[in-house]
Amino acid sequence: MEEKQEVKLIALDMDGTLLTSDHKVTPYTQEVIAKALEKGVQVVLSTGRWLNSCYPYAEMLGLQSYLVTANGGEVWTVQKELVDQHLMDPTKMEKLWNLGIETGVGMWMISTDGVYRETPPEDFYAHDWLKFGCESFDKEKLDVMVKELSYYDDLELTNSLPTNVEANPKGVSKASALKLVCEKLGITMNDVMAVGDSLNDMKMIQESGIGVAMGNAQDAIKQAADFVTDTNNSDGVAKAIARFAL
Repeated sequence: MEEKQEVKLIALDMDGTLLTSDHKVTPYTQEVIAKALEKGVQVVLSTGRWLNSCYPYAEMLGLQSYLVTANGGEVWTVQKELVDQHLMDPTKMEKLWNLGIETGVGMWMISTDGVYRETPPEDFYAHDWLKFGCESFDKEKLDVMVKELSYYDDLELTNSLPTNVEANPKGVSKASALKLVCEKLGITMNDVMAVGDSLNDMKMIQESGIGVAMGNAQDAIKQAADFVTDTNNSDGVAKAIARFAL
C-alpha cells in the first residue's frame, strides 16, 4: 500500500459541491474546513462564478490564499488583488449572444464588472469579458449550441450543469488556474485535492493528486475521479476533507 499523500491544498467547486441546493454551507462543512485551515492546509474556491458572487463565502469561511473564478478566467488573492486574467474577444461575445438568441436558449455572460443575464449590454466593446454561458432544458437546442460553439477552435467548452454549456478562452480551466496557484504557494498539483460535480471540474479532478467527485456529480466526473463522496446536500465536501486531509 503506498503511503497516503499529504494534502496541502483543497480546491472546491461551489455550486453543486460546497454549497447545498439552497446555496448554503452547512455548519458541519464549515467546521471541517476550519479544521483543515487550522492544520495549515490551504482551501481555495475554484468556481465558475465571478469574484463578487463567491467572495462572501470566502470571507465567511475565513479563507487565506487565492480564489479561482470564472472557470479559471481570473485568479485573485483573498485581499482582492488580481493575479491572472484571460479575456474573451468582445466581437466573439456578441456573435455568441446572437447565436443564443437565434437558438432560443437562456444566456448569461460574465464580464469583469458584473453578470449579464438575458439582457445584453448596450455596447459589448465597453466591457472586459470572461465567460459565456447558455442553458436550456431542451436537449436539441443545447446540442445546437455545442455544435456551433465547437466550430471556434479558440474556445474552451465545459458545463456547470447537464443543462448548460460554458465557454472560456482556449486553455483556460480551473486546472490551469490551480497550477498557477500551486506555483505561487511552492507546491505541486500532486499536493492538491480537488472536489467538483460538473465538466468544468473535469481537468482539476484529473490533474490533482486526489480527484473527488460529488455523489450528485455528472457520470463522466465520477468516472474520472479517484473517489466519489456524498452529495452536496449531505456534507460530501466535509466527508472528503475528513477522509483525505485531516
